[in-house]
Amino acid sequence: MSFSMTGYGQSSLQFGGHKIMFEVKSVNNRYCEVVLRMPRDWTGYEDMLRRLVQAHIKRGRVDVIINRELTDGAADGQSLNRSMVKSYLDAAEALSREYGFKGELTLRDILSMPGVMEFNEEFSPAAADSSEEISELLEKGLRLSLEGLLEMRAREGAYLAADLSRRLDHLEELHAGISGLAPLVVSEYREKLRQRLSGLNDGSFAWDEHKFGMEVAVFADRCNIDEELTRLYSHFGQCRALLLESEPSGRKLDFLIQEMNRETNTIGSKCNHLAIVNLTLDMKAELEKIREQAANLE
Repeated sequence: MSFSMTGYGQSSLQFGGHKIMFEVKSVNNRYCEVVLRMPRDWTGYEDMLRRLVQAHIKRGRVDVIINRELTDGAADGQSLNRSMVKSYLDAAEALSREYGFKGELTLRDILSMPGVMEFNEEFSPAAADSSEEISELLEKGLRLSLEGLLEMRAREGAYLAADLSRRLDHLEELHAGISGLAPLVVSEYREKLRQRLSGLNDGSFAWDEHKFGMEVAVFADRCNIDEELTRLYSHFGQCRALLLESEPSGRKLDFLIQEMNRETNTIGSKCNHLAIVNLTLDMKAELEKIREQAANLE
């Protein structure tokens, strides 16, 4: 199964007079990058949460946002830390006196400063519960969010895989067209060369069938594309197999697309045939669309 790198999941839990909200978002990235934003007193759990995300996601940028807010009835659990307020005011006065800073602290400024409002013991998660309980809470909430994220990534991945499969069908049709025209390249060149030489022969030189045959043979060797067509068809099968794998396949697909582009360019440059060149241009355009879609896969 293919997974997209784009997804979203959220969950919430009740804990210590708080509502803990978990939000997980993922977007495209070449590697697995996990960015966490959470209350400062829970930063000690970042490594555990990061490992949990990396166990489920192998590629993409993942933003994990954890917020908490007081539930109804828990507001009374807060108290004003007057000594902390005094420390802030004294520091502001010292900065103004020593460095000439101007401006006054507003009530909103003071209340938003860390440590000004603190929770009573019965409402403080850090005091009421052990670190193990908090760790279990954070792990549970993140797992619930990751489930939603992975479901969305799976749905989007299935859509991308279906679209890529249809485009591979189109590539196989173009490949069949090129394969059907390839044998005609030499025969058409032979006839055109014979007609051109016949038109130029005014009787002043003898017709040499052997040299004519050698010229055709050299051309046939130079424009032979059997190997490129075989490798190209093999790449189609490898792409289809990757789309069915459960492991991340985005990087492998990117490599195969580069190889298919290389084979297509070689076919276009070796075959001096307008119809084949046009088919290779269509194939290159389709490969570019496949590359854009594959860039979204994990």
